[in-house]
Amino acid sequence: MTMQTWFITGVNSGFGRELAEQLLSRGDRVAGTVRREGSVDDLRVTYGDRFWVGHLDVTDLLRVRAVVDAAFGDLGRIDVVVINAGYGLFGAAEEFTDEQVVHQITTNLLGSIQTARAALPHLRAQGGGRVIQISSVAGLAAHAGASLYHASKWGMEGFTEALAQEVAPFGIEVTLVEPGGARTAFSGSSLQLSEPLAAYDGTPAAMVRAFRHTRIPVPGDPVKVAAKVINSAAQKPAPMRLVLGSDSYQGVTTALRNRLAQVEPQQASAAETDADT
Repeated sequence: MTMQTWFITGVNSGFGRELAEQLLSRGDRVAGTVRREGSVDDLRVTYGDRFWVGHLDVTDLLRVRAVVDAAFGDLGRIDVVVINAGYGLFGAAEEFTDEQVVHQITTNLLGSIQTARAALPHLRAQGGGRVIQISSVAGLAAHAGASLYHASKWGMEGFTEALAQEVAPFGIEVTLVEPGGARTAFSGSSLQLSEPLAAYDGTPAAMVRAFRHTRIPVPGDPVKVAAKVINSAAQKPAPMRLVLGSDSYQGVTTALRNRLAQVEPQQASAAETDADT
């Protein structure tokens, strides 16, 4: 197998860490970013020059470009860019502080957009490559108590789907990964909850409060998810969406069917607003 070079944001835990470990163990090079310096020292010791590390908080949008530029400058060609860094903020929309709203959107959406934008000039210059955006079933299906997380993921979905059309002429292919629940750190340090308002007690939005006290079982195996993501980079053409997890498939297909059921009966009434000439 020919060695490839991957750029991955957020390799200190979760899918990012699992991706890095699998890629390095098979002989690839990885450029990974971390918010906490020292959090991947074990990988640096084990893999040496094949593991490049950049310190990055993706909410620092100017630094995103600097770190991406440095990775391409130091490593030359990068075959696959994986945009992975992010976290979940849950609760009723009214419960969030303004600062929480801005931080969620900046991290998950603006940080992802900026990472893609920073990589594109390099990918165009080298004649192509692959961009893999880690999204979620929450990018296509919505539930009470996750409005801000959905906002970040749905925005990411629209941006990425349009981006795929824009960059196809340059040999750059794009994939959205739609995992369901997985047994990663997302259910720990990567999950944050709003301060509850009593007004929402007993409502659908309050169901997410169980995350504070209950370990909710999830089906996804992060090792298998990472392996599927890695394998997708060799698919030609690239899949626009990669649905991973039985819960993700169920959630996505149910949401899409419900949306069609809402829209299709309106075909005639929609045409009534067309101009007469």
